[in-house]
Amino acid sequence: MDNNASGNLTSAASPGSVDELIITSTFGTLLSLMYVTGVSGNVYILVLMCHSIRFAVSMHISIINLAIADLLYLSTIPFIVCTYFLKDWYFGDIGCRILFSLDLLTMHASIFTLTVMCTERYMAVTKPLDTVKRSKSYRKAMAGAVWFISLLLTLPMMIMVNLEETRRGTGIKRMCAPTWGPEAYKVYLTVLFSTSIMAPGIIIGSLYIKLGRTYLESQRNTLTKKGNNKRSPKQKVLIMIFTIVLVFWACFLPFWIWQLVRLYHRPLKLASHTQTCINYLVTCLTYSNSCINPFLYTLLTKNYREYLKNRHRSFYRYTSSFKRGTPSLQSSWGKSVSSSNQFDYLSESLVMGQLKVQR
Repeated sequence: MDNNASGNLTSAASPGSVDELIITSTFGTLLSLMYVTGVSGNVYILVLMCHSIRFAVSMHISIINLAIADLLYLSTIPFIVCTYFLKDWYFGDIGCRILFSLDLLTMHASIFTLTVMCTERYMAVTKPLDTVKRSKSYRKAMAGAVWFISLLLTLPMMIMVNLEETRRGTGIKRMCAPTWGPEAYKVYLTVLFSTSIMAPGIIIGSLYIKLGRTYLESQRNTLTKKGNNKRSPKQKVLIMIFTIVLVFWACFLPFWIWQLVRLYHRPLKLASHTQTCINYLVTCLTYSNSCINPFLYTLLTKNYREYLKNRHRSFYRYTSSFKRGTPSLQSSWGKSVSSSNQFDYLSESLVMGQLKVQR
């Protein structure tokens, strides 16, 4: 089995030496620290976001999905660490299916959610009226679709992985392994790489290229104002989302490269301990993503609230001036704020006001 836990379970099942014990202890301790840090951070994010879930702001729903995915992914660490030290698998056939399925399920749920977030931000910039018209049910349906598609991609692993028992000396060693042939397994992992890295990367990359062009055009058509050199809250939100995406790729791409290299270039002329260390390193790197994310989610939420706050002030300033009957503002109302932006300002400013009351 060549997913997160698989390569490590294979190496963990082999007889150990003093060097291997030191390596296993080091990475086991590191993973345990990641577990405590990641779970604490993501639970904090969930409590913070669920406090305002009834407003169904799309950003908050997406962050809740990401935090749940991170928590489910981190929940596999105790099983991995236990297997590292015991050099055997004690969680049965069902444990194999659940553990390896959670790896793939949460990985896809995370990147699909990030892709949806990028798409929604792109639509909010280019077609704000269409974005505002989307209901709470639509946002929940999108979140459900993300998990459903992720589950469909995971089902083959859930069905085909199996617990194998082999007799070694006087004992029996248990290991989780796929039951399909090498070629079928190679095709499946290649598909998973395409759906979790390549396809989302192309979509997100193209969206941000289009957003970059949109901002460049808007800056060319707008007169330079005082303090215009600072990034706007809207830009900060977009940058933070892209940062989360980049961190995801930085943490998961080495893992996938290592898996694909072993699939397409066998045998590797590397010592057993070297392969074990690489297995552990790429595993720790993927889990580190779930530890870093809560800090990024906090910054994203802060920037998003700043963005909503600024929009609330802009809307209030325009409406107050309009109600006072200022002729210049009345005549330029359609030019200053389009009808789509009026709806956008109103909906997001109301949400911001409710959030501020809660605090």
